[in-house]
Amino acid sequence: MAALKIKKGSTSHSAYNLRPNFSDEVETHTLAVLVDNEPGVLARVIGLFAGRGYNIESLTVAEVDHTGHLSRITVVTTGTPQVIEQIKAQLGRIVPVHAVHDLTVEGASVERELALFKVSGTGDKRVEALRLADIFRANAVDSTLESFVFELTGTPGKIDAFADLMRPLGLVEVARTGVAALSRGSE
Repeated sequence: MAALKIKKGSTSHSAYNLRPNFSDEVETHTLAVLVDNEPGVLARVIGLFAGRGYNIESLTVAEVDHTGHLSRITVVTTGTPQVIEQIKAQLGRIVPVHAVHDLTVEGASVERELALFKVSGTGDKRVEALRLADIFRANAVDSTLESFVFELTGTPGKIDAFADLMRPLGLVEVARTGVAALSRGSE
């Protein structure tokens, strides 16, 4: 019997799709995980990331339904598309997890982060720090003769840009909340 002479990956209509459909490109995804608000759930979810060597870039957790005792965990993570799919599948198998949403691929979403910046300086550096804070719409929430504490809300990119500009002006310390995200639209 003669072998079939089919060119590898020649058609997507084949029952055996031989085309490689995976990518080695690392992507950043924002995952929203709805879980029971009970002791140990956060440890189990985060343990999944730690146990498999997945990276967490940002993590926020808060109770979102007091009567239903539900919390929302928002995780920003990186990985190849296959790794992201594996993370979502493994999260979905954890018992207290009700839903896993990949906000990056499910459509438009809104992401915001809150950060506090302590900037120390006098003279021209102090004036420049105030000018840049005004441009970025950062609020001065504390002020002494030698320092400011600025509060800034925005996308992670905006927070990073503000930090980069404040470093030469005397940035001493940064505290960030992590990303809070919601999908846009009525659902």
